Amino acid sequence: MKIQGKCAVVTGAGNGIGQAVAIELAERGAGAVALVDRNESVIRVARMINDRLDAPIAEAVIGDTTDEQFRRRSFDLLCAKHGAPRVCVPAAAVTRDQLAVKIDKVTGKPIIYPVENFRLLTEVNLIAPVYWAMEMVARIAEERKAQGQLRWEPDEGIQGTVIFIGSISSQGIPGQIAYAATKAALEGAAATLSKEAMFYGVRCAVIHPGFTDTRMVQALGKDYIEKNILPYTQLKRLIQPDEIADAIYFMICNSAVSGELWADAGWHPSA
Repeated sequence: MKIQGKCAVVTGAGNGIGQAVAIELAERGAGAVALVDRNESVIRVARMINDRLDAPIAEAVIGDTTDEQFRRRSFDLLCAKHGAPRVCVPAAAVTRDQLAVKIDKVTGKPIIYPVENFRLLTEVNLIAPVYWAMEMVARIAEERKAQGQLRWEPDEGIQGTVIFIGSISSQGIPGQIAYAATKAALEGAAATLSKEAMFYGVRCAVIHPGFTDTRMVQALGKDYIEKNILPYTQLKRLIQPDEIADAIYFMICNSAVSGELWADAGWHPSA
């Protein structure tokens, strides 16, 4: 698939991997990149991209990715301006790390991971990305129908690509019961959607980044990173967001790459 001149949607584009992906796609020739985030910092990122390329490629779209009406309005706007988006990288995610069960040192009573946090991560990390992906598939299907097309034929070329952001946490990391569950669930969603979406010529795949130099990882603290992460990583350093973005671009463009890609920098956790 060639992204040159096509419209791309990246959620969580205000920082971290999402920001790096938005920059990568713009610099690789995307015709338009919608930078979606609930944080207004995405305006700064869009302005930086446009200044760097000296062209109005990036557009900030501010809102809550879990909001169904916001999602639909965003696609309505993009479809009206650029036609159906052809690339979707739903990267927005949150963490609420805590052991699944621990004992309160004072009371001796068990503390169970808060169900409201589990529900929040499910909404943000799993349901929202899947529905942003399905929204793009739906817009491509609608556009094809309007043009008298429906079932995709190989000689048409790939019509769109979705790359979900999984995580090495899907293999299990202490303190991430909800985060790991949502990232693992993306694998099943992508595997199913890919089988359905190819009817319209849309591919789906998952990339599983290792510990990447983002706000989310830095929040763990320097001491934790140096003690519990770097010794178990072959590169002995955190992955840079632009390295993940480069891998995502590769996954988008190479149609033979399906399923999952592990970009873990040789991370091998202790038992």
